[in-house]
Amino acid sequence: MVRRVVVALLGPVTWTPPGVDPARFRTALAEDTVDLMATLTEVDTAVAVTPADRWVADAVTWPGMPVYEVAEPTPNAVFAALSGYDQAAVLAADAPDVPGLTIGKLLRPLTSRPVAVAPAEGGGPGLFGVAVRLPVPEWLPPLDLDRTVPATVRAAAPRPGDLAVTPAWRRLRGPADLATLDPAVEGWEATRALLSGAGHAG
Repeated sequence: MVRRVVVALLGPVTWTPPGVDPARFRTALAEDTVDLMATLTEVDTAVAVTPADRWVADAVTWPGMPVYEVAEPTPNAVFAALSGYDQAAVLAADAPDVPGLTIGKLLRPLTSRPVAVAPAEGGGPGLFGVAVRLPVPEWLPPLDLDRTVPATVRAAAPRPGDLAVTPAWRRLRGPADLATLDPAVEGWEATRALLSGAGHAG
């Protein structure tokens, strides 16, 4: 049986809604991401943080959940820290309303491709997530969830077909992203409560 792990990378949050405490916003996003991961089946789940951000992991993980400390908040650093798995996905932790199905679509291409990426929705740079077969292909370039675009990964691949690009998902990185949150969709409870208290969501 293929052993898979999905890791939420609790990296820095680049934007916070006006009137919201940045640390509380970051924690709420991470909490919602971790809560979603608890619903995934047939995969192990974990979080990754730099040592300086260990407090975020301590605030949102459940007892026994693996926490990987990495030198830098990049997917490459997370993949290097893993052992015992055949496939791994690293997700940005600022997408509190992502459906589990979207994560499943990120992992599915690994049956025939070594790497899959899900872009960040909205047309700008960045990825929502990246999944690889382990060990990581030698050609995989340094990845930055805030800056890398699928074309950069494809250009590094020996063959264009080595990379699958899966459906995009939004990350909360600015006012336009905030406006796309749907109060009718289940989930993102911590973020919803925080924004409602600050007058940003109803």
